[in-house]
Amino acid sequence: MLDLDSTPINANHWDIFCVVVDNYGDIGVTWRLAKQLAAEYAITVNLWVDDLNSFSHILPKLDPCRTYQTFYDVNIIHWNESSTEKYVSGSCLIEAFACEIPSSIIQKLTKLKQDSPAKLPIWLNLEYLSAEDWVEGCHGLPSCQTSGLQKYFYLPGFTDKTGGLICEQNLFSLRDSWQSDKANKLALFAELGLSGIEAEHRVISVFSYETPSLLALIQSWQTQNDPIHVLIPKGRSLNSLTSILPCSVNEVVAGQQITLGNVTLHILPMTDQQGYDRLLWSCDFNIVRGEDSFLRAQWAAKPFIWHIYPQEDDYHLIKLEAFMQIYCDNLAPDLAKPWCELNLSFNQGDQIDTVNHWQKLEFNHLPLLQHAKKWPMTALNSADLASRLVQFMKSR
Repeated sequence: MLDLDSTPINANHWDIFCVVVDNYGDIGVTWRLAKQLAAEYAITVNLWVDDLNSFSHILPKLDPCRTYQTFYDVNIIHWNESSTEKYVSGSCLIEAFACEIPSSIIQKLTKLKQDSPAKLPIWLNLEYLSAEDWVEGCHGLPSCQTSGLQKYFYLPGFTDKTGGLICEQNLFSLRDSWQSDKANKLALFAELGLSGIEAEHRVISVFSYETPSLLALIQSWQTQNDPIHVLIPKGRSLNSLTSILPCSVNEVVAGQQITLGNVTLHILPMTDQQGYDRLLWSCDFNIVRGEDSFLRAQWAAKPFIWHIYPQEDDYHLIKLEAFMQIYCDNLAPDLAKPWCELNLSFNQGDQIDTVNHWQKLEFNHLPLLQHAKKWPMTALNSADLASRLVQFMKSR
């Protein structure tokens, strides 16, 4: 248990501030980063989070009613007006995804600049992951604030001129060991209360936003010759399937199985991040959304669809196109084309095209899987985000 009133705080500690958006996306990224910094670099990390209820869904042991608590050597602080009054600056302050730290902290930093400028933390704005070209030019740039303080833009990305990608040092070896034995996935499915799944059955995980494309895919899978199991949590994905569910979404419960022709829907219980990684490793295909699950699907070395968060003027499709371009750089054109078209049509909600492009990919499943296995090392580009972040701090 962390008590800011009595526990001396390491002057070299890092503070990460996170506003929980869309339930699990932003907190998923910052929680992984905080754990990695603590585990691999022995950095004392204070993770300030405004919504502990949502956070507890991916960290079940977290008590939403407690202001200070520690897990995996990370100090988790409920970010509210009372707790921020006790903020003490360390060596690094990270605003995750432009969440804007409180004015009371900015006032403390402004005073610190006047009294002891050498003790000012390096202030970073950790941005969302993007594959767009402009990321290289903006990563690491300073931005002078109206307070006179300086903040740096830290931009994750897929090239060596960006901030890199979150990836724990032992992740790929853990994944390979897991995937080398089919008994692991069957044991996981049993642990999650999923029955009727055989080792040779096709298994697809779904964690998407609402889209008619999902309904179209599931309806097309119903007529397949071989069994298909769709693993789907209670949430936004199910809102797309109301017309084929036997009950309302509110009545659906974890562990429930719904049979639709040759498709079985399995309603997943919530799991922690390690459990979600293993779920992605255990499926043949993953449909994911946001940023955290999007990146973890890539690390799973399995084919996937990325359902990107919709933005005004369809700007999200530009971000999707930028990623698809680099992902398909070494992919055969006859495979890259339907994969890109599948992702685009799924994001546009085009039911007919989504099904058509999925069916085209079925004939190229093995080459797509081979590409998915090679991609993680290409994407990681020799250094992960945490190691680049530590190096960035040293350079400043």
